[in-house]
This record gives sequence, C-alpha cells and structure tokens, in this order.
Amino acid sequence: MADASSEQKTEGNNARATWLKRLAIVVVVVGVLWAAYYLLIGRNHVSTDNAYVNAEMAQVTPLISAQAVEVLVSDTQAVRKGDILVKLDPSNAKIAVAQAEADLAEARRRFRQTSATSGALSAQVDARGADIVQARAQLATAQADFDKARIDLQRREALAPDGAVSGDELTTARRTFASAKAALDLANAGVKTAQATRNAATGELAANDALVQGATIDTDPAVLSAQAKLDNAKLDLDRTVIRAPIDGVVTKRQVQVGQRVAQGSPIMSIVPLSQVYVDANFKERQLRGVKVGMPATVTSDLYGGDVVYHGKVVGFSGGTGSSLSLIPAQNATGNWIKVVQRLPLRIQLDPKELAEHPLRVGLSMDVELDLAGE
Repeated sequence: MADASSEQKTEGNNARATWLKRLAIVVVVVGVLWAAYYLLIGRNHVSTDNAYVNAEMAQVTPLISAQAVEVLVSDTQAVRKGDILVKLDPSNAKIAVAQAEADLAEARRRFRQTSATSGALSAQVDARGADIVQARAQLATAQADFDKARIDLQRREALAPDGAVSGDELTTARRTFASAKAALDLANAGVKTAQATRNAATGELAANDALVQGATIDTDPAVLSAQAKLDNAKLDLDRTVIRAPIDGVVTKRQVQVGQRVAQGSPIMSIVPLSQVYVDANFKERQLRGVKVGMPATVTSDLYGGDVVYHGKVVGFSGGTGSSLSLIPAQNATGNWIKVVQRLPLRIQLDPKELAEHPLRVGLSMDVELDLAGE
C-alpha cells in the first residue's frame, strides 16, 4: 500500500516536471521569437491609432454683397473646378457697369475737347501776336505825330515873341501837341495791353498743353482712372456667379435662395477628397528615428485591415497637440506631473489608392511607420 502511494507520488512529480519543462521551453521559444521579431522588425516600426483624416478644405465666400437668386449645389454633391455653385442678383452690378462705361466715354470726350482747345489757344496766341504788331505800328505813327507836333510847337513858341505867330495859331499848335502826346500815351498802353493779352493766351495754352502733353486718348490719367473703374465694375458683375475653386465635395452649405449674402461670409466648403492626408499623433518617444520621407502604411476603420494605404511622412507639426490647443496646459505649480506628449505628423497618401477607396475628413486611421525605410 505504501509502495503504491509512493509510486503514484513519483509519477505525479515526473508529470509536473515534464509540464514545467514544456512550459519553460514554450516560454523560451516565445522569448526567442519576440526577441527575433523586435530585432528584425519591431524596433524598426512604430505605430499609433491616434490618427485622423484631414484636408485643405476650400471655403467659398462671396466677394460682393447681393441676394442669392439661384443655388445649384447641395451638401455631399461632387463638383469640378469652375462649376457654378451660386448665382447672385446682378442688377446692381449691371447698373455699375453702365455708369462706369458712361464715365469712360465722358473722360475720352474731355480729352478730345482738351486736345482741340490747344489748337484754338494756339491760334489765339498767334492773333495776339498780330495785335502786338498792329499796336506797335500805331505807336510808331503816334510817335511821329508827337515829334511833328512838338517841333511845330517849339518853332511857333520861338517866333511868338517877335509877333510872327498869332495867339490863335500858337494855341492850335499847343492843342495839337497835347493831342499827339495823348495819342502817344494811348499807343504805348495799347502795346502793353496787347503784350499782356498775348502772355495770358500763352499761359492758357501752356496750361492746356500740360493736360495732354505726352498722353494719348488711351494713356490719359483721367481715361485710365475711368477704365479702371469700368474693369472693377465688370469684375463685380463676374463675381455674381460663384464658381467652385477646386474639385471636391460640397459640405456645410449655408446659403438659400432669396438670402442676402454678405461679402466675405462663408456660404459653403469644398473638401478635396483626392488630396486628403493623415495627421498622426505619435508619442514623443516614438519619434527618435522618424524622418521626413519615411514610408508609412495606413488602415482605416471604414474599410478595415483588408484595405491598406501606402504613404510617406511629409512633415512634422510645429508644436505638440496640447501646446497648440485653444487653452494650453499651464504646469507651473509644484505638483507638476510629466505627461507624455504627442506630436502630429503629416502622412501623404497614394492618390491612386485614394481614388480606389475614398476617405472622408475626420475618419480614424491606424498608422505604422517603417524606420528602416527611406
């Protein structure tokens, strides 16, 4: 009986020893496999599930204020660059164009009128020159008459003491001399007046020439200003038709027919699905060997592990997520506890794979980086 119990105990110990040996072998094998995986693969790969799809969305904003008369798209609708999204009431813009065209025609007319005025003023200058010649001729005649009257008066005054000249004759000579002197003064004044008139006409001609000198009807400043206003009015008229700036899908449409939209206020966004990327938030310790250009494999919860996207690291964020948050953490107190930070990386995806399996902004992604790849 004791021998049987001893034999059973021995068999139990042997079985336990065998099980422990097998367990030890399994642990050793698992350890070797894990070490081999880490040395060959694991240490060259880092991964995170804190990653999301993002894109450079285009925000559509009207460049003028007007009433929406037609809305041609709706949310989730795919559009191409240049497609019409919204039409605004063009009435005010058309009136502005008509007014600008009228102002341009008026500016051109004024330039032609100013150019024609230069010719008229030049003729006036020539006419005033002829007036000066005539005034100088009259001055010469008046000077001759004055000299003759002065000589006649001097001769009669010399003969008067001898009684050779009567008193009436002397009086007449003196009157003639006075008249000749007055005529001479008037002729002098006429010359000065003619010269002043010509100077005034010359000044008007110079001032008018300054308005058109070196300019044509197309380069005149007033015409250019009116042309610029017309171009601006036409641009505002073109802006009554709002077009898609990029290819993508319409989202967050906020405009309805009849609504008056304000200049610069967003009315919708367009998401470029063919140009989405992934922002992956890695722990700071995972980024020791990460460089721009390293390959990445990405999977989405939307399609599961059967669809794998391939991409590469194109850049690092300028700060951690917590430091760039709306209210950054302030750990200046004495009870500060270190928290592992995450730094966003941007992963650019293969456009062909995106075309086959489109993604949407905000979807969760799993990202794995190959540290050994370049």
